[in-house]
Amino acid sequence: MSVACGFECVVVLGCMRWVWKRCTYIGNDDSATWPPATYDEFEPIPRLCRTILAVYEDDLHNPKFPPEGGYRLNPNWVVKRVAYRETLGNAPPYLIYLDHEHHEIVVAIRGLNLVKESDYKVLMDNKLGKQMFDGGYVHHGLLKAAIWMLNKESETLKRHWVENGKSYRMIFVGHSLGSGVASLLTIIVANHGDRLGGIPRSLLRCYAVAPARCMSLNLAVKYADVIHSVVLQDDFLPRTPTPLEDIFKSVFCLPCLLFLVCLRDTFIPEGRKLRDPRRLYAPGRMYHVVERRFCRCGRFPPDVRTAIPVDGRFEHIVLSCNATSDHGIIWIQRESEKALARLKEATSAEAPTAPPPVQKIVRQHTLEKEHKKALERAVTLNIPHAVPTDTDEELSVHKEEESARGVTETASLIEDASTSTSHSTDARTNWNDVVEKLFAQDETGKLTLNKEASCSTE
Repeated sequence: MSVACGFECVVVLGCMRWVWKRCTYIGNDDSATWPPATYDEFEPIPRLCRTILAVYEDDLHNPKFPPEGGYRLNPNWVVKRVAYRETLGNAPPYLIYLDHEHHEIVVAIRGLNLVKESDYKVLMDNKLGKQMFDGGYVHHGLLKAAIWMLNKESETLKRHWVENGKSYRMIFVGHSLGSGVASLLTIIVANHGDRLGGIPRSLLRCYAVAPARCMSLNLAVKYADVIHSVVLQDDFLPRTPTPLEDIFKSVFCLPCLLFLVCLRDTFIPEGRKLRDPRRLYAPGRMYHVVERRFCRCGRFPPDVRTAIPVDGRFEHIVLSCNATSDHGIIWIQRESEKALARLKEATSAEAPTAPPPVQKIVRQHTLEKEHKKALERAVTLNIPHAVPTDTDEELSVHKEEESARGVTETASLIEDASTSTSHSTDARTNWNDVVEKLFAQDETGKLTLNKEASCSTE
């Protein structure tokens, strides 16, 4: 009897400990050890959030729902707006904006529309391990949407980049569903910049706002130099390993789903998660905007922390009443504006110890070192398909040399990929064929990475 009572006490205490740890775990804990971000690297994020919000407007000359301070965009610089009736369900609506002030070509993609069946179609076109790409796994439906957008807009992007002296940065930015499309767009263009006029990797950037888990861990770390994810405090989406299609099937009972996922993941060892090559993650370098503290009411002035985590990459569900509201683009835009203002105040208050250009160079070297360490960490943890640091450096050098010459082996590999589309009689790149060149069929007929082609493109 005493043994049974003792066993019951142990079980009860264990359950109480688990409940205490889960209920006291807050979003702030995910990035507690990360260093703060700088003003210069975080500066584009509030501006790009406003550009995403502009996709929701029908007429930027007479906006109906402007954020505080307005969109601060020049409507005359909008190159193209594509709505649902034009995407035909192949991708979310988007906007192409030529920002002459900041020397950027911005492709902004909106998030999930809960009343549009086409968005659910993109989300649900996937199964765990269905799509392998560039040595890892990606979300199949989001990859198809990215390829569709490139087939439609690659000539537009190429023309404007060339017309502006090949000096403008090309920015892909998206929210929620759009963040996954933007991330995969960036990976494709990073591998095939020659098809967009030879744009180098150094001029490519992606900002995934409230990012979807759309790529395997090795790809998330590999492309951390060009893809940046922005997470507001307790946002549920980057933390939820459940496939996107299952999340939004259960969108109306989401709190129940999050609790069950939290309970399930308690019994899955961390090592097992990391060794699963099909498990998808939020992409790239992470920027975590933190505005709430444990056992404190209300919102505090937001802080921004940044890192390229390998293990502990937003793996814990936060049981918070703000888990869904922190996913909203409006809240992210507001809090990022406040965070940027704080960073600006901190920068101006500090006595500069070196001229600003020197500080930027030092920070750039720091970011490169962080990326290198993250790649080494991925190899140390035996992450499937992780790229060793020395190999990655060799590939980077190769990419720069090929971009400088303007001719790559990829060009000869996909020379026959040009075709004419129903929208134009001019020869244009068929991005379906370009992406297919990264694959080969094995004996079972499944698509696997074509290592020879991959090396030549990189």
